[in-house]
Amino acid sequence: MSVNSLREYLDLLDTTGWLRTFDQPVSWDLEASAATMLANIRDGPIPVFESIAGLETESKLVGDPYRGPQTRPWNHFARALGLPAGLSGRAYYDRVIDRLNAPQAPRTVASNEAPCKETVQTGNGVDLLSFPWPYIHEGDGGRYSNHHTIVAPDPDTEWGTWSSHRMMIHDSSRASLLLLAGEQVPNRYYYDYEPRGEPMPVAVVIGSEPTVECTADMWIPTGRSEAAFAGGLKNAPVDLVQCETNDLYVPATAELVLEGHVRPDDRLDEGPFGDYFGYMNGPRRSMPVFEVDAITHRNEPRIPFCVEGSGVGYGQNSTSTLRLVAAGPDATVGLRAAGFDVAMAVPWRFTSRTVWVIATDRPYPGYLHELANFIFTTWGMLHIDFFVFVDAAVDPLDPRAVLTAIALEADPDADFHQFGVERMPKVPLNIYQTPDEKGSADVGTSKAKTAKAYIDATTDGDAAEMAATPETRKRAQERLVEAGLTAARFDRPDEREEQSQ
Repeated sequence: MSVNSLREYLDLLDTTGWLRTFDQPVSWDLEASAATMLANIRDGPIPVFESIAGLETESKLVGDPYRGPQTRPWNHFARALGLPAGLSGRAYYDRVIDRLNAPQAPRTVASNEAPCKETVQTGNGVDLLSFPWPYIHEGDGGRYSNHHTIVAPDPDTEWGTWSSHRMMIHDSSRASLLLLAGEQVPNRYYYDYEPRGEPMPVAVVIGSEPTVECTADMWIPTGRSEAAFAGGLKNAPVDLVQCETNDLYVPATAELVLEGHVRPDDRLDEGPFGDYFGYMNGPRRSMPVFEVDAITHRNEPRIPFCVEGSGVGYGQNSTSTLRLVAAGPDATVGLRAAGFDVAMAVPWRFTSRTVWVIATDRPYPGYLHELANFIFTTWGMLHIDFFVFVDAAVDPLDPRAVLTAIALEADPDADFHQFGVERMPKVPLNIYQTPDEKGSADVGTSKAKTAKAYIDATTDGDAAEMAATPETRKRAQERLVEAGLTAARFDRPDEREEQSQ
């Protein structure tokens, strides 16, 4: 059985020894994020901060709840889906892909059945500052919510569209949203609502159940519902409830829901922020204003946050884990649907938004160029800079296997391919962009000179014939047993654990 809420997920972590509760007061000002960063680096339990120093609140902070174990980042999420925790990475992908291929429509519940409606604040009762939003990095432009799902209108789907964009708190009723043009929700605002002078209704959903949290970060096709894919992952419908002040529907088991609207032609400062590239991203720029009309929440709400960019190339946190365990299988499904015979598409866990590894056979000359071009002109345009292509038999989740493939199979002269310099939309977060290339402050996304590239680390025919097949490895292990050696010593760790299930 899949879990139905963040609380159930935290209880699951607790039963497996992966949760640590702090009873002593901890400050939202850097202390909670510092403790979380240390837990991330040391691969320790997920921290829950029960008491917030200097603030009378029932709210609790949860640091990087979806960060997975460093050796098997998918383990916690597998348990949340009701899958065995000992699955190999490839077996985990297969199970998740099966579920993504069977989406389930959500169901609606009444307000009195929705835990997120236990407390309702409207009008003058709205107070953002009554919640312990963390100050995450020294040098950030303010206090942030950066681990949430944004629900916005979508005329092509019944349940709206879900996305994820960080939010900087300004006062008791206003925040600025990092809306970068080129993505669905920002495009809806910049090119639909704002030109008409209309406010866009928005709900910021904090502390959603696991499948909701990860689906918001997937590349769901336009016109399809993230809610249905979340139901597919869960193998059961997701419960939704209507907002108090607009027509949007939000996950009913959420910890906290901020209802409001993004005002047209109105901006507030946003940033800088210590982002996922591992450095302080700036400069401070103007971003659209989110005006809060209502707040609904569970009693003693748990507020999750993510410590982004704890070091250059650092990848052990919630967002990098969710990309590995959810966006990767989703991309694999999408590429197969487009006609490409892809075994696995996997974000490089240390730079999960810029480099991906794709395991695939090469059926004809020019195939990899077609595949790279397809991705760069669709979902990979804004973030991804280059791909590494490896054989379908290579495990793209294994950094050693990928680097070995590059070292042995990629000819620096013939197998490193550039698409050339182009002017195209690009998120203004890369360190190699100059301030001028970071583009228009009006819509947040640069149209900069940038380049896309890929590395062909697949084998040629003769080399491919030398690779041992699973049948060959099995026969070799049998011979080792006959010789009095333990064959299990020569299995990969993920194969041993999978065989034990």
